[in-house]
Amino acid sequence: MENISSPSCEQPLLGSDIVQDGSTDLKGRPVSRLLTGGWAAALLIIGVEIAERLAYYGISANLITYLTSVMQETTATAAKNVNVWSGVASMLPLLGAFVADSYLGRYWTIFVSSLVYLLGLICLTLSASLTIFSPPTCVDTSYFCPKPSSFQLGFFFFSLYLVALGQGGHKPCLQAFGADQFDQEDPTERRHKSSFFNWWYFGLTSGLILFINIIMYIQENVGWGLGFGIPTMTMAIALSVFICGTKMYRHKFPSTSPMTRIIQVFVAAIHKWNLPVPSQEEQRESIIQEPFTSETTTKLLPTNQFRFLDKATVAAPLDLESKTDINWRLCTITQVEEVKLVLRLLPIWVACLMYGVVFAQSPTFFTKQGSTMDRKIIGDFEVPAATLQSFISLSIIVLVPVYDRIFVPLARSITGNERGITLLQRIGVGMFSSVLSMIVAAMIEMKRLQAAKEYGLIDKPHATIPLSIFWLLPQYILFGVSDVFTMIGLQEYFYDQMPDTMRSLGIALYLSVFGIGSFLSGMIISIVEELSSRGGGQNWFADNLNKAHLDYFYWLLAALSALFLCIYASFASCFIYKKVENITCKDEEIS
Repeated sequence: MENISSPSCEQPLLGSDIVQDGSTDLKGRPVSRLLTGGWAAALLIIGVEIAERLAYYGISANLITYLTSVMQETTATAAKNVNVWSGVASMLPLLGAFVADSYLGRYWTIFVSSLVYLLGLICLTLSASLTIFSPPTCVDTSYFCPKPSSFQLGFFFFSLYLVALGQGGHKPCLQAFGADQFDQEDPTERRHKSSFFNWWYFGLTSGLILFINIIMYIQENVGWGLGFGIPTMTMAIALSVFICGTKMYRHKFPSTSPMTRIIQVFVAAIHKWNLPVPSQEEQRESIIQEPFTSETTTKLLPTNQFRFLDKATVAAPLDLESKTDINWRLCTITQVEEVKLVLRLLPIWVACLMYGVVFAQSPTFFTKQGSTMDRKIIGDFEVPAATLQSFISLSIIVLVPVYDRIFVPLARSITGNERGITLLQRIGVGMFSSVLSMIVAAMIEMKRLQAAKEYGLIDKPHATIPLSIFWLLPQYILFGVSDVFTMIGLQEYFYDQMPDTMRSLGIALYLSVFGIGSFLSGMIISIVEELSSRGGGQNWFADNLNKAHLDYFYWLLAALSALFLCIYASFASCFIYKKVENITCKDEEIS
């Protein structure tokens, strides 16, 4: 984001005790820089997010096991239910972000959604603990296992989707709320805000790798009631901690609905479709300007993209005579530029969807690869195939401090950019790493299939191929590298480049990349399965992995990822970053 100073206004008093970016306390009063926000509030919010993610993954990570072993669903049905629930959970943040940016604000949206979240977790715990809500225990799975009643099944899925609804309001707001704790008008706090996104992901990953495996062990070996009860208690603690930090937080309250402002621009531009596009000088002299207050610190500058929308700022005689709300016929420059910001983000969002598809592969096919390989490490002790997913998290834990403390200062000294490299460059590096991960995965799968052939194990799907599972480590590590660059980069990009009033929506758009990526992954798998089975051909996803062709699938994903990377590079090369002008003025100038 570029900041351009206005010659007619004073610069913010950066040494002042009052936060300069318009943040207030919960009652709308100016807040002290020393007593609120900063790393103290941000670290508290990071802790709340760690607890919330433990609660979420404590349910989702082992959900397919619960559906098959307790609710007596077939593997295919359970997998379908998990995929649909995960996709819905990834899309609901769009609704939560709209509510936060339009009506409640981030704090109250987090609070209300946390209550819904906690209610859903309590219901899930009850469904696994009380016999009235769950089917009788299956004594002998080889004969008969009683299925749940319609009431039991309905109560379980009601609870599950209540959890999805709660996290839909919680997830997009908490990260944006954490970033709000840093004053954009203070150079030091602005650099800290960029670091916040790195340490956010670092804390999240560290918490998950330490505790999620313990929760899964308890669920399968102690009991599902306790296994769901722990996430419930974790969420209750998170809500309590969040409330306790209320006096420390800085708030940005919603004004008018962002979606209404966007629609008004399109309606106004369509009304003026036959008028010439105004020059930037004519725009500056427009009769309608964005109202400035003592809390206003910046305004968006006009850009040359999507010039058709600039017609919305042209005042026609009919506008002044209209008896309807003038905002539907005449818009401010700032309002038009906000719409342009959103439109500029959409091509980047589309180009990143393939990254979401690749992201969906590690907990599925990577794990199936590992299950056929030699997993012994000490004597006869075998590591679970899913354990290698921990190396993604370990890679992130190692690389985030290196990136933040070594790479960024070094790159900053070369490029002069506060972030070291631009946000789009960071995302692009990660996308390139994801292409490499698919190439490496394909090559290792070819080696695994060759080993199965050499040892005569093609027709023995349950035999262990004498190839160490640790051959898979490079593709997992490359996933971790990709996450450090693209995942964190996307979080900061969709927060930083959205209009100030739509930042929760920006985080929701980032999350939807992975929701839609999961849906697209399932669609690609279905298409490939259908095409590869035609004419008696070998299904690429055959149950016998020694006869399947996951290597072909990985090569396909690598090619598609490379194609989308090229598309992304073309969009990124012409992307115009947000340009703002400081407009904080003296009190007498404002009045």
